[in-house]
Amino acid sequence: MAADAGGKAVKDGGTPPVVDRITVALVRKAGDDLQRLQDRTGLSKTDIVNRAISVYEFFESEVQAGNDLYVRDPKTGETQLVRFL
Repeated sequence: MAADAGGKAVKDGGTPPVVDRITVALVRKAGDDLQRLQDRTGLSKTDIVNRAISVYEFFESEVQAGNDLYVRDPKTGETQLVRFL
């Protein structure tokens, strides 16, 4: 088994091993958003959900550390504070 850039073990084909399986009931908006992401990116639902969890964990840990998260429009330079409810 090899390791990815983050040092996590991956199968020889480049796919990380499965460590947990869950079943999720999505509300309509989340289901529609998931479909749009799948159409736009070509990623599988599993890949999108895995990435979403990792991104949320990063954002939440930054907020817990007292940091602010901002989004900046490169065309206008406008900056907006991102808040999670």
